[in-house]
Amino acid sequence: MSLQLYGIPNCGTCKKAFSWLESNGVEYEFINTKENPPTKKMVQAWVKELGFKPLRNTSGQSYRALGAEKDAWGDAEWIEAFARDAMLLKRPLFVKDGKAVLVGFKDKDEVIRQKLGV
Repeated sequence: MSLQLYGIPNCGTCKKAFSWLESNGVEYEFINTKENPPTKKMVQAWVKELGFKPLRNTSGQSYRALGAEKDAWGDAEWIEAFARDAMLLKRPLFVKDGKAVLVGFKDKDEVIRQKLGV
């Protein structure tokens, strides 16, 4: 099983996820999206798997800097935006065996376990 966590090291929600994974003995690979932004192809797959709405980091400066036209965007525009600026992606994003399975870290413990398969 291959589990990857995409995010940034100083993100509070990512830190909670790191702690949870470690305390539950779950092996994972951390990918810092600031240093290693996802490719457009990766973003396309994530949007296909989870949809663009859950992937949006609506609390960040990058999101607020987008104009009102973002409200009318569909998959194609969001894929372009996410690929251009990884800070628009909600964190953490979990990819298991190459497939996006969970974004954010607010679900109940049993939901997280089910989505991550642990």
